[in-house]
Amino acid sequence: MQREVDAYISQFKEGYFSPLALMARLTEEAGELAREVNHLYGPKPKKPDEPEGSIEMELGDLLFILICFANSLGIDLTAAHDKVMAKFATRDKDRWTRIEQTSG
Repeated sequence: MQREVDAYISQFKEGYFSPLALMARLTEEAGELAREVNHLYGPKPKKPDEPEGSIEMELGDLLFILICFANSLGIDLTAAHDKVMAKFATRDKDRWTRIEQTSG
């Protein structure tokens, strides 16, 4: 995904936005996702004249901006993911109640 986004962004002279601008875009997209979740699962239904949104598309927008952010800073998201999963597998391994496995 990082290579695909980089190939797309590399077509344009402007390139990646600054880290601050990307942080603002990430926050904006998170707000749009929150709005969709609130409309679907929360107490605030959409107004009749509001267009239908999509949690899937809002998550996709967030993912795109997150990838842009990582690319602009030279961060390999696969490596970052691996580090986070290692943290969960070690430091947080007993933090949550596991679903018991049944032998079958």
